[in-house]
Amino acid sequence: MKSIVIKQPNELVIEEREVPQPAKGEVRVKVKLAGICGSDSHIYRGHNPFAKYPRVIGHEFFGVIDEVGEGVDRSRIGERVSVDPVISCGCCYPCSVGRPNVCSSLTVLGVHRDGGFSQYTTVPSKNAYRIPDDISNEFAVMIEPFTIAANATGHLKPTENDVALIYGAGPMGLTSVQALKGVYKVKQVIVVDRIDERLAMAQTSGADIVINNTNILLKNELEKLDIKPTIIIDAACHPSILQEAITIASPAARILIMGFSSDPCQITQQGITSKELSIFSSRLNANKFPVVIDWLKKKLIDPQKLITHQFDYTQVIQAIETFEKDQKHCCKVLLTFD
Repeated sequence: MKSIVIKQPNELVIEEREVPQPAKGEVRVKVKLAGICGSDSHIYRGHNPFAKYPRVIGHEFFGVIDEVGEGVDRSRIGERVSVDPVISCGCCYPCSVGRPNVCSSLTVLGVHRDGGFSQYTTVPSKNAYRIPDDISNEFAVMIEPFTIAANATGHLKPTENDVALIYGAGPMGLTSVQALKGVYKVKQVIVVDRIDERLAMAQTSGADIVINNTNILLKNELEKLDIKPTIIIDAACHPSILQEAITIASPAARILIMGFSSDPCQITQQGITSKELSIFSSRLNANKFPVVIDWLKKKLIDPQKLITHQFDYTQVIQAIETFEKDQKHCCKVLLTFD
């Protein structure tokens, strides 16, 4: 079989490997589609602190079970599945309180363990979620990106009375727009970005107001519009954003940081406590695959609005470079393995 392997930073090869055999409690997935995420690019470029090399990247993937290991019902062979990349121990404190995404011994497919950019891969049986027949392959491979939004909104508990502001109209910002509007029916969603084409994608995904903040002070613009956000999602993760979010937030607002920057940021405590703000962070997903599958079945979200490019897996370098360089027109890039 062929596997996409990052040997070391900036060295990607398509390698011939033995087809893996599933261990006890595992299934083997014949991969059909996989999505490129920013973390895949970061591993390729040597900017992901969690990655070990060499590594088969890819944590967003869909395929068909073609073999099972000991202890797994053979009736699962032939199932169409989307794979949750979060592998947890199930017994540490975070796992015991329903937070397996920050398990003390967390393993993430495509980061700590070989992932889905391969013709075949093995995964724990419980991580392979059966996809209903009425959900297309392209929508199935997009489940993992939407679990990021499901995890974030699970912390924030949006209501129809909220006014939400999202920094960043990349894939994570856009999945959040769709969740807030399609699932939670939030009355107003504002998206802030510095690329007009991205803001157009946000409008397509349901944003009510878009703001290009390249040459304006966001605080002044919101005051002109008489907007005080009650929910703020930082899907851009620049160190300056958190303090601005604290400044512009309504009293009693919730702020969520969706990602991680290693650069320090400076914030003023008084702005948090004087408004009694709640600040959350969100990493990966905590058992949110069934949630997103339900969203898809009910047609509350539309992943097609985010898919802009498809490449054969043999064109993976071109695909990653498109993802990295074409920020105006590129949102979600899929690799085909059939």
